[in-house]
Amino acid sequence: MTMPPPANSNKPCPICGKPPADPYRPFCSSRCADLDLHRWLGGVYRVETSEVGDEKDDSGV
Repeated sequence: MTMPPPANSNKPCPICGKPPADPYRPFCSSRCADLDLHRWLGGVYRVETSEVGDEKDDSGV
């Protein structure tokens, strides 16, 4: 019994819209994968929450 293809196997690259390549799926190339990682690390993509952060005083006391 073979596994069915992933549900998103026919979706285009989320960065440039080209067809995805197997080694970089869901991206079409390592360049697009690296661009996506850079956006995550740079804070372009965020997951919004309703949590309140710690209110620490920056005075150092």
